[in-house]
Amino acid sequence: MKIAIDIRRIQDFGIGTYIRNLVKTLAARDFENEYILFGELEKAAAAGAIPGNENFRLIHWGGHDGLRMHLELYRLLQNHAVDVLHIPHLHLAPLVPCKYVMTVHDVADFVYDSKRGFKQNIRWRLVQRAVRQAHRILAVSNATKRDLEDLLQVPSSRITVVENAIDERFIHPCPEEDKLRALERYSVDDPFLLYVGSAKPQKNVPRLIEAFAAVKSRLREHPVYRNLRLLIIGDEISEHSDLRRAVLRTRMQHEVRFLGFVPVDILRVFYQSAEVFVFPSLHEGFGLPPLEAMAQGTPVVTSNVSSLPEVVGDAAVLVNPENVFEIARAIEQVLLDPDLRAKLCAKGRRQVERFSWDRSVSKVLDIYAEAAGHASAADMASPMTTVD
Repeated sequence: MKIAIDIRRIQDFGIGTYIRNLVKTLAARDFENEYILFGELEKAAAAGAIPGNENFRLIHWGGHDGLRMHLELYRLLQNHAVDVLHIPHLHLAPLVPCKYVMTVHDVADFVYDSKRGFKQNIRWRLVQRAVRQAHRILAVSNATKRDLEDLLQVPSSRITVVENAIDERFIHPCPEEDKLRALERYSVDDPFLLYVGSAKPQKNVPRLIEAFAAVKSRLREHPVYRNLRLLIIGDEISEHSDLRRAVLRTRMQHEVRFLGFVPVDILRVFYQSAEVFVFPSLHEGFGLPPLEAMAQGTPVVTSNVSSLPEVVGDAAVLVNPENVFEIARAIEQVLLDPDLRAKLCAKGRRQVERFSWDRSVSKVLDIYAEAAGHASAADMASPMTTVD
C-alpha cells in the first residue's frame, strides 16, 4: 500500500503528540508499505519526525487551508498513486482522489464555541461532510465515539476506537540532579499543585483557581502546605481575561503562577515534583496530561465526566468539575492522606501501562489495509493467507 499522512500540525500541543508517535511507531514496525508524509519540512525536522525507515518520504506541503492548497494535495496524491490518506485531526472535507481515514480527538470546539456565527456554521457543515465521507473514523476514546454518534450522526459501525498513549519521554522519571536544576531555574521552592493544558473554556481553569483558593484558606496554618502554590503550564494569563479575573477575585496573585509552554524535559520535572496534578476539565476527547502525571508517580485529581473516567480508571480521585468545593475537598484529601497518595501513585503507574502506541498502531494498520482493499495486518502476517 501507499499511505499518505498529513503531518502539518506535528508541533501542536496534543495533536502533535499523536502525529509524532503515530509516525514513529509506524516507522519502527512497518517495512512493507510505503508512506508519504505531507507537511512543512522545517517543522517536521524540528519535531524529529523524519524517520530512518527508507519506506518513508517527506514531501513539502503546507500553509493555510484553501482551495489552492486542496488542489495541490489532490495533485500530489494522484501523482504518487496514494491508496489511503490519513488525516490525524478533525478537518474540513478534503478534495482527494483516494479513500481517507480521519482521527477525531474531540468535538469540544463546536460544543463550547460561544461565538457561533455564519462562518462557524459553514465550518460545522463542512466538518460534518468530511466525517461522513471518511472511509473510517478513528475515535481516541469511547466518549469521543459517543460524541460522533450523537452530534454528527455517524453510524457506530464506521467508528473504531483507537486509544492514545503517552509519549515515551514521559515514561521514565528525570534524574534528581536535573530535577533540582530545573526547579531552581524557575525559582520553584514551595510545594505546588500542577495543571497542564490550554485555558479554553472547557478546561475549567477558573474553577481550579477558586478551588485552590479554598484549599489555601483551609491549610493556611499547615506546617508544609501553608506555602502551597498553583502552577499552570500552557496558555499565558495575558491571553485570557477570565483567568485574570479569577486570580484577582480570589486574591491569589502571588500564589498562582502561569509558566506558559515549557520544553518536555522541564514539563517532566514539574509533573514529577508536583504534590497533586489537578485536571478538572469539563470535556476531553482523551486527556493525556493525567496519564503523563501518573507516569511520573504523581497522584491525580480529575473530572468524572467525558473520557476521563475511562482513561484514568480507579487510579485517580474523580470529582464533579462544576463543584468548586468538591474539587477543593479532593485536593485536600490527597495532600493530607499519605496512604491514599501511595495507592494513587501505584495504581497510576499500572494504569499508564494499559495504553500502548504499538497496540494502537496495530489497529491503525488494519484500518489502512481495509480502506485500501487489502488484507488486514493480522492476515498479512499469517503464512496461510493468500492475498490477491
